[in-house]
Amino acid sequence: MLMYYVLLGIIALASWAVSARLKSKFEHYSKVTLRNGMSGAEIAEKMLADHGIRDVRVISTPGRLTDHYNPSDKTVNLSEAVYNQRNAAAAAVAAHECGHAVQHAVAYSMLGFRSVLVPAVNVSSGISQWLIFGGLILGAAAGAGIGYYVAIAGLVLMSITTVFTLVTLPVEYDASHRALAWLKNKNMLSQEEYAGAEDSLKWAARTYLVAAIGAVATLLYWALQVFGGSRD
Repeated sequence: MLMYYVLLGIIALASWAVSARLKSKFEHYSKVTLRNGMSGAEIAEKMLADHGIRDVRVISTPGRLTDHYNPSDKTVNLSEAVYNQRNAAAAAVAAHECGHAVQHAVAYSMLGFRSVLVPAVNVSSGISQWLIFGGLILGAAAGAGIGYYVAIAGLVLMSITTVFTLVTLPVEYDASHRALAWLKNKNMLSQEEYAGAEDSLKWAARTYLVAAIGAVATLLYWALQVFGGSRD
């Protein structure tokens, strides 16, 4: 179990470092005012219009870093700061979330796959680790048998969550690519503003990368416990 806590510590430290860097980047680029004077909401509305998307609404949502695209009701939800502010960071986030709306409009396959996984992930993320723990305890108490298969079930559920985090990577990177391509092709930002938007999205993407690496490492750790240690 010591290795597990060490692994958790490493993942948590990496996640904290990247998140702190992301926060620092956004604070920095929030001070780079857009020369075109457009707010995040206006950037989002123009990107949607330029892609011929007329059935998606841009709305403000409470909180910080709560920005997301909701495919179920076709809304681009921008945090209050992003919705109202007129800076490079707000432009980057607004365009990125619209990138997801564009993915939805063109039926981007990885976005569709991720959406299909959501119901299963909602179940598996809450119980997979408990099943593995329970299975290992049962196995230790009564030997291989029911405990082993309970642990296997937990691994299967955990693998679904891991696949979800891996699928999220291309979805997020593609949304950023679409956002940056539009910002550049439409000359929405100056060279300095574009560099800030690009850097902001680069660090945002790294949070998903750390999450994916952590999920894979955790799955491998528990797989080793189940297939190795639990049968000794």
